[in-house]
Amino acid sequence: MERRAYIPQETARRLSLYLRMLRRLRQEKVRIVSSDQIRRFLNVSSVQFRKDLSYFGEFGKRGVGYDVELLAKEIGKILGTDVLHEIILVGVGRLGSALLEYPGFLEFNLKISEAFDRNTRKVGKVCGGVRIRHMRALRQVIKKRNLRIAVLSVPVEFAQEVAEELVSCGIKAILNFAPVNLVLEGDVFVSNADMASELESLVYKLKQKNNNYSLTKKRSIVI
Repeated sequence: MERRAYIPQETARRLSLYLRMLRRLRQEKVRIVSSDQIRRFLNVSSVQFRKDLSYFGEFGKRGVGYDVELLAKEIGKILGTDVLHEIILVGVGRLGSALLEYPGFLEFNLKISEAFDRNTRKVGKVCGGVRIRHMRALRQVIKKRNLRIAVLSVPVEFAQEVAEELVSCGIKAILNFAPVNLVLEGDVFVSNADMASELESLVYKLKQKNNNYSLTKKRSIVI
């Protein structure tokens, strides 16, 4: 199937949402879905949905819809989640422990198979079926198992140092939960999961909406 060289990042993010919806529909035994139904499920226009898919080829039939099973498989292949990806977790605090216990990753063929921490009281314990190792074993495990993806949930003051160590061990993609912008050399992909920043953005949007409402209200009573 012919694919275009450049795919917008927002399209890649929406593909993940499409796949999640399709898997849910598959569980509900839905066989065919229309672009209009997708619009209602995800608040994405049918035009945008078709445009996103057009980067990768032709899917569905006009007037019929999309085969849920087939489309889920194709999007899984595009995203690379049609095979299992093993991930390491660094930092087994409250957040890290919650991530280890979360069963939903397997739905997307993602599995946290190794966990590391510097706290000797945590090393050796099992959380979510994963035995916690000391950071000293990091390089050996990554090299031996050829792991490439890491989740970083360490305190902010250690994030840059640990991220650099991960990259030196061969890690190529990092999901960073520390509220700091990582500066890394080489071809490393970093995605930041900064909940505080996202909430701050929502607060700002609400403030702007309230300010606009107040201005409109004031104008409406001017005589």
